[in-house]
Amino acid sequence: MRQTTASTCCYCGVGCGVLIEHDETRIFDVGGDPDHPANFGRLCSKGSTLHLTGDIDARALHPELRLSKQLGRTRTDWNNALEHAAGIFAETIRENGPDSVAFYLSGQLLTEDYYAFNKLARALVGTNNIDSNSRLCMSSAVVGYKRNLGADAPPCSYEDIEQSDCVLIAGSNMAYAHPVLFRRLEEAKARRPEMMVIVIDPRRTDTAELADLHLAIRPGTDVALFHGLLHILLRDDQIDQAFIEAHTQGFDALQALASEYTPAIVAELCGIRVAALQRCARMIGTAPSFLSLWCMGLNQSTSGSAKNSALINLHLATGQIGRAGAGPFSLTGQPNAMGGRETGSLSNLLPGHREAGNPQHRAEVAEYWGVEQLPANAGLSAIELFEAVRNGKIKALWIACTNPAQSLPNQQEVHQALAACPFVVVQEAFFTTETCRYADLLLPAASWGEKEGTVTNSERRISHVRRAIAAPGEARPDWAIACDFAQRLEQRLQPGRPSLFAFNDPEALFEEYKPLTRHRDLDYSGLSYRLLDERGPQQWPFPGHHSTGTIRLYGDGVFPTADGRARFITEAFQAPKEDYDARFPLILNTGRLRDQWHGMSRTGTAARLFGHVEEAVLGLHPDDMRARQLLDGQLVKVGSRRGSLILPVQRDESLQHGHAFLPMHWGDRFLKGLGINILTQASFDPLSKQPELKQAGIQVEPVALPWEFFALVEGQLQHRFEALRPLFEGFEFASFSLAGRDRAALVIRAASGSAPDAEPLMAIDRLLNLADGPVLAYDDTHRSVGKRVRLENGRITALRLAGETAACQWLKGLWLDGEVDPDLRRWLLAPLSTPPHGKRVDNDRTLCNCMNVSQSAICAGIAQGLDLSGLKQELGCGTSCGSCVPEIRRLLAQVTVPVSV
Repeated sequence: MRQTTASTCCYCGVGCGVLIEHDETRIFDVGGDPDHPANFGRLCSKGSTLHLTGDIDARALHPELRLSKQLGRTRTDWNNALEHAAGIFAETIRENGPDSVAFYLSGQLLTEDYYAFNKLARALVGTNNIDSNSRLCMSSAVVGYKRNLGADAPPCSYEDIEQSDCVLIAGSNMAYAHPVLFRRLEEAKARRPEMMVIVIDPRRTDTAELADLHLAIRPGTDVALFHGLLHILLRDDQIDQAFIEAHTQGFDALQALASEYTPAIVAELCGIRVAALQRCARMIGTAPSFLSLWCMGLNQSTSGSAKNSALINLHLATGQIGRAGAGPFSLTGQPNAMGGRETGSLSNLLPGHREAGNPQHRAEVAEYWGVEQLPANAGLSAIELFEAVRNGKIKALWIACTNPAQSLPNQQEVHQALAACPFVVVQEAFFTTETCRYADLLLPAASWGEKEGTVTNSERRISHVRRAIAAPGEARPDWAIACDFAQRLEQRLQPGRPSLFAFNDPEALFEEYKPLTRHRDLDYSGLSYRLLDERGPQQWPFPGHHSTGTIRLYGDGVFPTADGRARFITEAFQAPKEDYDARFPLILNTGRLRDQWHGMSRTGTAARLFGHVEEAVLGLHPDDMRARQLLDGQLVKVGSRRGSLILPVQRDESLQHGHAFLPMHWGDRFLKGLGINILTQASFDPLSKQPELKQAGIQVEPVALPWEFFALVEGQLQHRFEALRPLFEGFEFASFSLAGRDRAALVIRAASGSAPDAEPLMAIDRLLNLADGPVLAYDDTHRSVGKRVRLENGRITALRLAGETAACQWLKGLWLDGEVDPDLRRWLLAPLSTPPHGKRVDNDRTLCNCMNVSQSAICAGIAQGLDLSGLKQELGCGTSCGSCVPEIRRLLAQVTVPVSV
């Protein structure tokens, strides 16, 4: 019997409520929850296709153990798996000390999962070597909030986006990364056209198209820009002197520094016009309310902490904080990165927004947990942690729900570290991630829709995550795995003592954690699962005497610092670690796509989510393409100081001359060569320890790989993927993706300098289901050209082209349409592989993923005279999340309207 369970989305930090339609065994559909205050029923293209992801064939279903690095893993049971892990961890700790082991977690865990791991690492093992992938996205925002305001507490709410008079978006393509919030901003501006929107981004993104002012600054110059804006605000007497005197300290030093950042100097540093800088300052200074939103463009930098603080300085100087429509508002990248920060899941933190380096804080938590003391040694942050793994200091590593073999910078060294580590435990829902290859022990974890707990979104709102279906196979919730392991480790390290981990359900963990927040800035003490179920998601602080959550912070001008005053932070602009030079004349920026998320462990199982962008492509400004005599789709070698990749290139007019862009999602599983992060650098901010993933010097040169390969095959996609991937190691270039709208197929594109031997091709054909059966074949051994097409029930189910691939898009179109072209057999026997004359060869993208509408369908509607409203009515495109609307508008703008004479 079908039923509906209210829960939350598992992607970004917006924290959208979802309604899961299921029968307790299988999830059939998902919709937005109209009662959830984060999204009021809206979902983005990723959230609205959640039910299409999580392919069971990609799931880790049983514990698997490898007894030697030379052997493969074999299936085992939970008891043997955890006993083995507890034995190795205990022996490692006894022989090498507690800091010889480490835990690396994820911003996707639930708050209860985090709490269990933090207690395990600090109270039982005795190490602060526990960090999370939130270090890669949010740690600079943490430092900014703590230094300026006294606590890691975003002061705003989503409703401020709709109420603000001036919204500044810095280093964030909200339209792709936080689409639901961007829709709220779009709608607010449509209702109030006088609202001003400023976008600071080197690229002209879909977000920038909404802007009244787009500042395309030189990458990494944000600190200079913010100081320059303050300089003009001071000059024009547009600061709030009364607020500064009553509620802040340190302004004199900042004022002296800002005096050096004259408009002419800042315009030169940032690569913008003085008039644009002055207009930006005027928009901020004259606005009744000023709100700033930011994400990775500020955070992922060697000066990320300084960027955050310089922006928050503007709010303090203008008194734009603590009231409706105003304040500095960081946008969280992961669904529960906030919950991880709250529970202490960065190496320098402890539960309840405490500091691991603070003796009083350690004593408070130790007393509450009933242990003698907590470790005083500084823990290792993500980059430092994997360096310690590589040099042998960390000998046992536990990784939960994250994929460092794709997401960390400088991937060559990360893979070396994982290969060298004596014992790696990977606790993961998907066995297909790059990191799972290095697991000596693979533990199957429950995933979205299969577990219960809580999450905190960007606006400090806590939601109850409810389980809809049972986890497949033997997969277990993350908290349960951590606690089961901890109890076994206790028996070895502290035999005879009462267990610290006797939790029967996630609610018991929540109730134990809650008192650690009492009288802290994030006070949870008035919350419970029951209250969240009865009253809906709530914002902290929510002390015991409250009846509702706190909409915004610091309205009284009192900050959680020793003297109650906010701090101005005075730091000069420092250039990024890597910039243009003769050897690496381009600057690489990395970012997000509209329909993919992080390393694609989940979104990479849904064919529809590849419809908009099907493979990793390097974007270059048209002038840089011409200078290198490059054509769209041509393969190039992209090199940095750390490694190189081969991938296609295309013109990207959203970029500035000298800049390049790559989506961050592709790892070694989808793109041969260790993925995008083989290029990025591990240099990090000295305070936040967040790496500079957004900027690297690169060189680009054409590469001649004349022998090409293209294949498409339906059925058993994940198993074929895992079997086929190793067979392309001998190719210089190989890219893997999925395709399809109603049906799904694995798509492979590869290239090499010369034709491979016959045997590898035969092995590939067998896995592509092209070795026998109803297969049409043509081979020209002299030219090393071959064609294979499998026809079943009147349609193509598999195909491959070898040697040349000119017909690949035509054949892919036939597969998508489910038709067999009358010219197919004649083409197959022809010596050339180009499509028959007049046949469509374009790559038809899915422009609207929510409603599954192709670009060709939208263009056909435009040709019939439909405007945006008509397209929405006729095709449904743009009526769900709206992420496709900017692109549809661009297509409409390309149509020439006849002029009456």
